[in-house]
This record gives sequence, C-alpha cells and structure tokens, in this order.
Amino acid sequence: MTIEVSVPSMLRECTGGVTLFHLEAETLQEALERLLDEHPLLRLHLYDERCVQRPHVLLYYNDDNIKWLDSLEVPITTGDRLTVLQAVSGG
Repeated sequence: MTIEVSVPSMLRECTGGVTLFHLEAETLQEALERLLDEHPLLRLHLYDERCVQRPHVLLYYNDDNIKWLDSLEVPITTGDRLTVLQAVSGG
C-alpha cells in the first residue's frame, strides 16, 4: 500500500528538497523504516543516539500521535498519512 508522508519545510534538506511524497509499505513500522532508509539524514532529527524519538518531534499516523498507538504493526490502508512535525522555539 501507499502512505503519504509529509515533513516540515525545515527538514526538506533531508528529503531531497521535497516535503510531500509517498512510500510503499505494508505496515506503519515498515513505513517508518523505509522513511529512514530512503532519507537517512532524517534519523538525526527524529531520533537521539539511543534511537528514542526526540521530545520536540511529533510523528502522526493519520490523526494519532504514534506514541499513543499500542503497536506500530498497523496495516497501511489507502489514504493513510504519516506526518512529521517539529516544534520550533526561539526568541
């Protein structure tokens, strides 16, 4: 199945300049793995050195934060979306 992936424009240098693209995957877990395989620079922004998701990054599967899911072995269906959000602060 195909999942639509959206990343913030501030991370587009990690995805070859694109902010919206599609990945082929059977599960959400596979989609996340493919995302990082195809765009390895994203790993530095999404996860720390222990492979723990960074606190200022949110990953949404459709309308759900993936931290709220019991498992990432969710089957991908037509129309599913994976959205990467990155909090920005400053002053």
